[in-house]
Amino acid sequence: MASSLSSTSAFMDLNPVRVIKEELHADDHIVAIMGPTGAGKSSFIAAATGRDFGVGHSLQSHTSQLTAIRVKRGKNYVVLVDTPGFDDTHLSDYDILKMISDWLRETYRRKIKLAGVLYLHRITDNRMGGTPLKNLHMFGKLCGNAAMSRVTLVTTMWDQVQDLRIAQSRELELKDNFWKPMLVLGSKMVKFENSLKSAEAIVDEIVAEKGERETLLLQEELVDLKKRLNETHAGRMLYDALQKLVDEQKASIDKLMEQIQNQGNPQLIEGLRKEQLKIEDDLQSALDGVRELRVPLSRKILLFLFGKRGKIKPLAE
Repeated sequence: MASSLSSTSAFMDLNPVRVIKEELHADDHIVAIMGPTGAGKSSFIAAATGRDFGVGHSLQSHTSQLTAIRVKRGKNYVVLVDTPGFDDTHLSDYDILKMISDWLRETYRRKIKLAGVLYLHRITDNRMGGTPLKNLHMFGKLCGNAAMSRVTLVTTMWDQVQDLRIAQSRELELKDNFWKPMLVLGSKMVKFENSLKSAEAIVDEIVAEKGERETLLLQEELVDLKKRLNETHAGRMLYDALQKLVDEQKASIDKLMEQIQNQGNPQLIEGLRKEQLKIEDDLQSALDGVRELRVPLSRKILLFLFGKRGKIKPLAE
């Protein structure tokens, strides 16, 4: 991919390199890139840097860790941070939340704030539901209202659109419905055209942003308010989602067991048992997450009576 991009681009002033959080600096323009699996996060970084750091071309997750890439843009150093979506094919939602929270907490403790956040969404998605909606709601709990002016909402996959009118209708629905609360608070909405020029324009606007960089809600809760992960808005939302998932999976297992008992075809029974085992594995993962995120009653009482109140509010769903 690098050979197809212009070597005269300002992004090419410095070869893109991976960096760990300990190597970040307060004057870096750090841009976190979030969104569901397959939304094009890794593709955006590849387009911006001219290097493929592990881009996937399917809905299988290719980002099972936070990957930070530093490049030079004019006189500025930009760090693009690729994050896994809350539907990863290799990690549980709890593992993903812990990974993101650890990174955000440690950088914030070092007085390093994000210059901006990109939230990517496939314009080719037929509807906003299930996984995309879960990712969007979690995003609102992670960022909070104060940081919305630093958020850029990015629609992707325009090069795969077959009917432009349908895509434009989806774009309008995002603007007038699902993304409206963020846009009202100052977020921007742009298209990513899957090109170096388009990626540069999006990053340039973030780099040019003046004023104080905002603290994310999750950072305030973990560092300033000294909350545990399971006590944050994001942790509580994930706990509720996992509890609901556990109930659904238990019901599915009961239904499968009934089908197995009433089935006389050995091949069908084998298929049903395989499906049952997979659901049981998923159930165990959900139960593990519920256990990690459960807040003891005694702790809830202490937080209610003596817990500090933050300034940042979660984005309303």
